[in-house]
Parts: sequence; C-alpha cells; structure tokens
Amino acid sequence: MNRRRISIASVCIYLFLALFSLFCLFPMVLTIVVSFSDENSITKNGYSLFPDRLTLDAYRLVFSQGGTIFHAYFISAVVTIGGTFLALLVTSMAAYTLSNKTVKYRNVLALYFFITTLFSAGLVPWYLMCQKLGLLENIWSLIVPNLLFSAFNMFLVRNFMDSLPGELRESAYVDGANDLRIAFQIYLPLCLPVLATICLFYALGYWNDWFNAIMLVSNKELYPIQYLLLQIKSNIDALSMIPTGTQMVAIPSESTKMATVALTVGPIVLLYPFLQRYFVKGLIVGSVKG
Repeated sequence: MNRRRISIASVCIYLFLALFSLFCLFPMVLTIVVSFSDENSITKNGYSLFPDRLTLDAYRLVFSQGGTIFHAYFISAVVTIGGTFLALLVTSMAAYTLSNKTVKYRNVLALYFFITTLFSAGLVPWYLMCQKLGLLENIWSLIVPNLLFSAFNMFLVRNFMDSLPGELRESAYVDGANDLRIAFQIYLPLCLPVLATICLFYALGYWNDWFNAIMLVSNKELYPIQYLLLQIKSNIDALSMIPTGTQMVAIPSESTKMATVALTVGPIVLLYPFLQRYFVKGLIVGSVKG
C-alpha cells in the first residue's frame, strides 16, 4: 500500500513538474514560431503555434544589414566577456576586503556601498563623470559604467565569504601567505558557487545593455547587438506606417520583433546550463550568513 501511495505521489509530482516546464517553455516556443510566421497570418489570426504560412522574411530583413549585425554580435561578445571578468574581479576583491575582520572601518565601507543601492546621483552627473573619465566613443564606454559596480552582488559574495571558517585565513597568515594569495588560492576557489551566480547576473546585464550605447557611443562600429536590433525594430515600425497609395508598406513588423528576441536571447540561454548547478547554491548560501 505504501509503495502504491509513493508511486502515485511520484507520478503526480512528475506530472506537475512536466506541466510547469511546458508552461515555462511556451513563451519561448511561441516567440520562435511567430518569428517564422507570415505577417498576414499574424494580422489575421494573432500569435499562434500553428500559423497558416511559415516564412523567413523577418530573418532576411534583420540580416539584410550584412556584416554589420555580425560585427555587433562581436562587440557584444567582447563587452560581455571582458566586462563580466573585470566585474567579477572587482566585486570579489571588494567582498574579500569587507569580509576580512582585520580591516579597519570595514563596516563604514559596507554602509557606503549600501547607500548606493538606495540613492542615485542622477543621469546628468553620471554622464559628466563618464565624460571626465574618457568613456566616450570607445569600447570602455560599454564596459566601465556597468563595472563600478553592483553592491548587491558584492554583498552576496561577502556573505558567502563570511560563512567560510575564519581559521582558513588565520592559518594562511601563519604559513606566511599574503592577502592576495589567500584571496586567489583559498577564498575564490571556495566561492565558486556564488561567483558563478553573479557571473550570470553580470553577463545578462552586459549582454542586454543598450542604454550605454545610446548615451555614450555614436560610432556605428561600436554598436552592440541589442542597440543595433533596437534601431532596426524602430526603423521597421516607422516604415510600416508609411502609406503607398491605398496600401500600406508590407513589412513583417510583428515577426521581426520576435526574431530580434530569438536572436538576442539565444546566447544567454546557452550559457545558463553551464552555470545552473552553481546558481541556486550560490543564491541560498550567499544570501544568509552561517
């Protein structure tokens, strides 16, 4: 009887998880299907998993930019990889410093960082600071403004480090190791789960960023993929409203929107499985002390 009950309970659990997974996948599947749908079919029937006609018009329109879109992908990849690495380095070093109980005024510094999560200086001071730092019309314009830095991620790593035994640092000091060696050879390897978690946060932020390109970059050679696709979408929306006699210009605006979503979200979807096993552990352990 118990085996039967356990079996029925397991079936119900697996069935619920399967249905929940389908609900989670549905928006992404619908997005991909609509991106291949004919514009007239979308106008007539709305978004559907079974469109009347499939077409590549949206992707032809997006890739009509030629090598520009691949160059934008390259810029986004460089910014994401380089920015994520530097952000991880800065965040982990700040967290290690604040977790070291021998550092004077570490609580004051922690309060200083915490204040940045509550208040912002505003857009104009931010722009003037970027201008003074030379963060205009160069690749660093897309990296540094997001690098300095997420206090939330820093506190997440610091709390994780606080959960590690303090004897690790003390024994390393006795053996003659300095703080740099302790951080890179002892603490950071042990903090791999939380570092993988904030790595995903930073990678998502850099990959999806288009605001810095709007504010700090006018050179088309430096446009990331998000900003380039935003421009394409805006141009398509504008052209779709231009009348030609009694007919409107036949431009696949809706399917193009879905195509841009599919093109931008793909690389991040591929990144997540490699970090998944660390993600939940890093959030749970890094969010509480002990």
